[in-house]
Amino acid sequence: MKKVSIIGGGIIGLCSAYYLAKEGYEVAVFDKSDMTDGCSYGNAGMIVPSHIIPLAQPGMIAQGIKWMFDSHSPFYVKPRLNLDLMKWGLQFYKHANLQHVEKAMPALCDLSLLSKELYQDFAKENHSFFYEEKGLLMLYKTDKTAEDMHHEGKLAEALGLEVDFLSKEEVSKLENGTVTSVIGGVHYKSDAHIYPQKFMQFIKEELYRLNVKIHLQTTVNDFVLKNDTIAEIVTDKGIFTADEVILASGSWSPEIAKKLNVNISILPGKGYSFTLKDQSHKPSIPSILCEGKVAVTPMNNDIRFGGTMEITHTNDIKINQNRVQGIVNSINDFYPDLKIEMPKAEETWFGFRPCTPSGMPIIARDKKLKNLTLVTGHAMMGLSLAPGTGKIVTEIISGKRTSVGTEMFQL
Repeated sequence: MKKVSIIGGGIIGLCSAYYLAKEGYEVAVFDKSDMTDGCSYGNAGMIVPSHIIPLAQPGMIAQGIKWMFDSHSPFYVKPRLNLDLMKWGLQFYKHANLQHVEKAMPALCDLSLLSKELYQDFAKENHSFFYEEKGLLMLYKTDKTAEDMHHEGKLAEALGLEVDFLSKEEVSKLENGTVTSVIGGVHYKSDAHIYPQKFMQFIKEELYRLNVKIHLQTTVNDFVLKNDTIAEIVTDKGIFTADEVILASGSWSPEIAKKLNVNISILPGKGYSFTLKDQSHKPSIPSILCEGKVAVTPMNNDIRFGGTMEITHTNDIKINQNRVQGIVNSINDFYPDLKIEMPKAEETWFGFRPCTPSGMPIIARDKKLKNLTLVTGHAMMGLSLAPGTGKIVTEIISGKRTSVGTEMFQL
């Protein structure tokens, strides 16, 4: 039985572990934390086949420059003299074109739809993570945003997704949980959502049932290489051997990859969220408040709000209150009856999404090390793409034809 070691205990790593264990591999997961926090837990919980356009897209650079001068804006690049940041920015610029987007859209759509099918399979077995298919509302307040959202909706329709274009009145009829202050919306009926913490608890229990070994608070310090393969993984808890190694460490992947002489261009995109518990008055449909780029997700009796993308570094652990205030302002602007107050610092979650300059995840065999597979860079769509990614990783390691094409997911 082949031994597979997965470095990274987020949702990408755990879903990979699940499908590998189901395939009969002996699997071990290593994570430097206690695996109770991180982007896999504090995200918006959205499963979004609708999100077919990568972050690297035409107009994003110009818009980003405008946002940089607004302390409450949803996007920000933390300026600093750093070679990795400059290289990342140059590659982002090269990818922010129509040709890249046209190639990326079907690849993201196929992977998203595969993931959704696998979430449906999980939900048939277990209801603990509150899987629901209510779709996603893209809500907007200006004619310019309406034009952009309608264009994106038409692109999604062309890829076979079910999309409704709603007037102000139709939005109010569909969203009956609270009042909306919008001029219209686009309803992606193919989307779904879950409660992230509940799903992570579920998948960890499944892994223990499948005899996956999970090494908590275990830091990978180095590797021993022999004949273009990883022979040993050196950790602060001992040395481990593996036939296959998967690097799925999110925003920390480049740091670990450097120990293997592998270069990965990823920068962390810091985002914030806060959750209000036991809310009887709340939106009933997950939504994106387009002008503010704020995600709103009802999760059973709770409601989660999240947003912002600060391209920064993993040592940036300070909460930017202006960014959080920007989220609160957007919520109250779109949902005037909610009257949301600024959350306390201890009630505000933040995490680092791993962002590639192409806006595409990496799901690929390394070109030099024979037994290394790179699985990272899913940015804001880690939860949405995780089961599909785990399935593909298992197929790659098993030498099988992958369920969807991986051409766009190479390093």
